[in-house]
Amino acid sequence: MDTSDRPARLAVGVLGAGRVGSVLGAALMQAGHRVVAASGVSDASRLRAAETLGVELTRPDRVIERAELILLTVPDDVLPGLVAGLAATGVDLRGKLLVHASGAFGLGVLGPAVEAGAVPLALHPVMTFTGRGDDLNRLTGCSFGVTSPPPLRPVAEALVIEMGGEPVWIADADRALYHAAIAGAANHMVTLVAESQDLLAGIGVEHPGRMLGPLLGAALDNVLRLGINGLTGPVVRGDAGTVRKHVDALILAAPEAADAYIALARLTADRALAAGLLKPEAAELLLDALGGNIWT
Repeated sequence: MDTSDRPARLAVGVLGAGRVGSVLGAALMQAGHRVVAASGVSDASRLRAAETLGVELTRPDRVIERAELILLTVPDDVLPGLVAGLAATGVDLRGKLLVHASGAFGLGVLGPAVEAGAVPLALHPVMTFTGRGDDLNRLTGCSFGVTSPPPLRPVAEALVIEMGGEPVWIADADRALYHAAIAGAANHMVTLVAESQDLLAGIGVEHPGRMLGPLLGAALDNVLRLGINGLTGPVVRGDAGTVRKHVDALILAAPEAADAYIALARLTADRALAAGLLKPEAAELLLDALGGNIWT
């Protein structure tokens, strides 16, 4: 990277020393920046601040006073109130880099602080953090959804690269759809796999994860390489009778899972049809098997 693009070494503050804030703060420390203050409300945050960031927790206004770059790493629903509250307190925000890590929000949520002189950035790591010791390593090669005012794009991208990530530009108006795409893929995958494990355990499979692992690994590899063309299974084969058996079995064993199966099977059939992988007559039979009469 051209060293002229590197931001100066900055004093970093963390508002919300949770799983994400502590990891991003640690990554910035590794790049040569200094974490000078952090805030949080839980015992876990206090421990992370001490062990990972090397600071004690303090009040949010003091974090702002001491830092030049402030990470706003609080839950999405808390972020608007936090920003509005900071602006309302009258703490000096002039020239401060305010960086939030929310995927769903763009720059607008930082509006009250920008009016008070703050400089806004949105840097969202496309990664899941569990609070374990390997979280920091997960940033290496991780994509970040980056949104900033155009003049600050080099600074935003440089900060991501310094943290070991790969900056991907996301237009401000597209942040909600961007986040829906990645959260839907990751979160719903966890739910689906956990549901499958429970169903298998319920019929006596001793190690459901061991059974599912190779299949799911191959399926993930297929879709990442081939997209919808990597689809296999009864829907793309047009096996309406098999799909109907699945639905009937799920209605008896786990009705809430049957609803999800039906919705996803319909979406799968629609995509397979649009891609030319499924013939229209087969799609019609499948949709009949997934239709309203399944509950009778």
